[in-house]
Amino acid sequence: MRPLNQLIAEKKSLLSVGPDDTVFTALTLLSQYEIGALPVVDGGRLVGIFSERDYARKIVLKGKTSKDTPVREIMSEKVSCVTLAQSIEECMALMTDKRVRHLPVIGDHNELLGILSIGDLVKEVISDQKFTIDQLVHYIHS
Repeated sequence: MRPLNQLIAEKKSLLSVGPDDTVFTALTLLSQYEIGALPVVDGGRLVGIFSERDYARKIVLKGKTSKDTPVREIMSEKVSCVTLAQSIEECMALMTDKRVRHLPVIGDHNELLGILSIGDLVKEVISDQKFTIDQLVHYIHS
């Protein structure tokens, strides 16, 4: 399977929100780009992650409004992260263990390089398996 840096390089630009942005602003970005989570960055540093799950559990169910609530009030502050040195299998295991669907990827200086979703990883695993199957079929027929 390909290394994480190749998966990150193929993704579109990295979107993020600040902790003082409103939940409404974050939701607008999620909808506009059809994504499920955004890293929360303050001064270039990852301080949390905002997801659809945060919205559902901490806004809707608690009677708050998205236009009046800053992201900092509902973001998840304990964020599981990975580095470029980790494999896709390690990422999937971490996601399963922590029950998360998005993993920020950080660099050597704790800078945010990108974010991977479970969908990104599953797509890569399927692609790798298809390649292996195609190679085996070619081998058998030659």
